[in-house]
Amino acid sequence: QVQLVESGGGLVQAGGSLRLSCAVSGNIFSINAMGWYRQAPGKQRELVAAIASGSSTNYADSVKGRFTISRDNAKNTVYLQMNSLKPEDPAVYYCTAVFYSASEGVDLAAWGPGTPVTVSS
Repeated sequence: QVQLVESGGGLVQAGGSLRLSCAVSGNIFSINAMGWYRQAPGKQRELVAAIASGSSTNYADSVKGRFTISRDNAKNTVYLQMNSLKPEDPAVYYCTAVFYSASEGVDLAAWGPGTPVTVSS
């Protein structure tokens, strides 16, 4: 069983910073892509940032230049550094990881339970 646990969410003033972390544990042969999504009330879940196993990254246009995704493969952990937070950034932020399941012989995706981010103006 694979588990993802996010941490680092909370309340911050507009213009402030937060760093989200997501640790992946369980019976994992290898982790491929990792990423962060967010979902605001009444809106669809959207991709915020993703990072491949080779560390290439992809960002939503709305966060480019403000957010940075990184990963520590030794710790099976992915991070999201969020700077210059704006009033439109509040949402529940979800971590996801695509990993190879040796028992099933395919890539699977797992999700964390989410961590809320609130930005006060």
